[in-house]
Amino acid sequence: MKNAFLKYLFLLAILGFSTSYFAQETRKYSNEFLSIGVGARALGMSNSVVASSNDVHSAYWNPAGLTGVTGKVQGSLMHSEYFAGIANFDYGAAAIPIESGVIGISLIRFGVDDIQNTVNLIDPNTGQPDYNRIEKFSAADYAALISFAKKLKVEGLSAGGSAKIIHRQIGDFAEAWGFGIDLGVKYENSNWLVGASARDVTSTFNAWSYSLDDRTKEVFLQTDNELPQNDLEITPPRLIVGGGYKIFFGNDKFRLLPELNADITFDGQRQTVIQSDPVSVDPHFGLEFSYDKLIYLRGGVGNFQRVKAEVGNYKETTFQPNLGVGLYLRNILGLGDLAIDYALTDVGSTSGLLYSNVFSLKFHIHD
Repeated sequence: MKNAFLKYLFLLAILGFSTSYFAQETRKYSNEFLSIGVGARALGMSNSVVASSNDVHSAYWNPAGLTGVTGKVQGSLMHSEYFAGIANFDYGAAAIPIESGVIGISLIRFGVDDIQNTVNLIDPNTGQPDYNRIEKFSAADYAALISFAKKLKVEGLSAGGSAKIIHRQIGDFAEAWGFGIDLGVKYENSNWLVGASARDVTSTFNAWSYSLDDRTKEVFLQTDNELPQNDLEITPPRLIVGGGYKIFFGNDKFRLLPELNADITFDGQRQTVIQSDPVSVDPHFGLEFSYDKLIYLRGGVGNFQRVKAEVGNYKETTFQPNLGVGLYLRNILGLGDLAIDYALTDVGSTSGLLYSNVFSLKFHIHD
């Protein structure tokens, strides 16, 4: 029986983590799946696009950028895998210009599937392991964003917002529903670009509920784990600001776009380059080079952290580089344009061991 309890540990780790993680009212790292990012262009530029984003992805990065969507409809699809294929990230979005502005809808899923539940591994009649009793479940996070943006009376100025509906599920054991709001502004004057996005501006609330059967409760008690209680998880606001400048040369066929962004959090000291209590600042920089709006080369650095050195009693600064390329094909079969983007990026490690290949497609149907 003792050996059988070892097989319960993976399930207990998931449920035990969720219990302790949600035991406090406000956390620094809440709904982190919404911090991964969408669109290979942005990921290749280390997420430094709050000022330059002007397509369907703006619903996620800066809702005000949706005003750059023209024509009939623009859509995007992305699939990526993280942690050697253990976790899957799926994203789809569409934006449609209307008379008063642009509306958009985005769907996101981040999940780990086919997790083995070994709570019922032991046959109660024989006391022996029965592998046919192993069941599988998923731990998945979902988000739906409903967005709207419009141009304001000041030339070059746009504003927008997104309402977020969040659903998080851990098998049949736990689930949460949440709601939040993002707001954004963007200003473009000649070659200058400035943008700001306030995420979870009213704080985002996830209401967690747990449903454990008697056998799972028994395992929790026998292994000295607390039984999880229904709770409310709160995601505090975050401000992202940025600026960029478009540089043209070679008869304007060549363009260079550097952009600097900064994530500003207000929930206490974090492992960032600029850190204090309660405000911490996480800068990141992206660069995009393009030729004739056809071929794009991208790079960026971000995830700067002050961490303890492996040798010696001091801290050192680490960072994460990213790379990307893009191809924009116009008037495909007379239907519209197609953008194919690729990024070599990481979900958050600075070791370089967890890099993933990310592809995204963007289609644009004209009138």
